Amino acid sequence: MEIKEVNQGKRRILAVDGRLDTLNYGIFENKLNELMADDVQEIVVNCEKMDYVSSSGLRIFLMFLKALKAKNGRFVLCSLQPNIREIFEIAGFASIFEIVGNETDAINTLDK
Repeated sequence: MEIKEVNQGKRRILAVDGRLDTLNYGIFENKLNELMADDVQEIVVNCEKMDYVSSSGLRIFLMFLKALKAKNGRFVLCSLQPNIREIFEIAGFASIFEIVGNETDAINTLDK
């Protein structure tokens, strides 16, 4: 898994490439912990190149959604591949996360 980051002040855009599973979820968790320590208020995760997410990965998404909401921040997911979207729907996460079509939509959602 590779994570690319774009810094936009209190907003970060993360592009995840590869699998988010039990072998590497710690990399993603550490990156999100860094962002929380930097007092980032808005996180966009672009999942266009993410091809798998395990329950460990889902747990990290949920943990940081709750952490950002607790400080009135926002966590938006975009560009989910159909198989990733299906996993979020089966887990019941599609209704609790802001999920939009692409990165531009995510930025526009946050700017409203």
